Amino acid sequence: MQTIVVKRTIAAPIDQVFELLSDHAGYSAFAGIKDARLLKAGLDDPNGNGAVRRIDLGAVWFEEEISNFQRPTTMDYKILRSRPPMQHQSGQIRLQQIPEGTAVTWTSVFRVSIPVIGLVLSPLAAHAGEKAFGSILKTIDRKLTGKAKR
Repeated sequence: MQTIVVKRTIAAPIDQVFELLSDHAGYSAFAGIKDARLLKAGLDDPNGNGAVRRIDLGAVWFEEEISNFQRPTTMDYKILRSRPPMQHQSGQIRLQQIPEGTAVTWTSVFRVSIPVIGLVLSPLAAHAGEKAFGSILKTIDRKLTGKAKR
């Protein structure tokens, strides 16, 4: 299994950061995301518990189910289907209000489940995922503060 952990502090209120991270409709503003669709609305919030979303990156796509949605601090998800196929153990986004703004920690544990070449693809996918999560958080930082460091 590969584990991705990306952390970033965004100098903005937790509610604003959570809204941008949780709303699938805004995902196409993030680099590399071609489309994001809600396949099934959540129980109490369209993007909340039970929601199923399809995120399309072009050659790569995945469908994820939101399993723990607690505004504005927690969003857990599990990838149900994807191309390439993967075994996804868990995805977690945690937000914490701190004096500097909002501390975000995004974690995902998975492996590409293609026999033999999955051993090679999993670390490459982890590296790409780490860059993608970092880019999303940097875009949110820039949108909410007008600037982004690192």
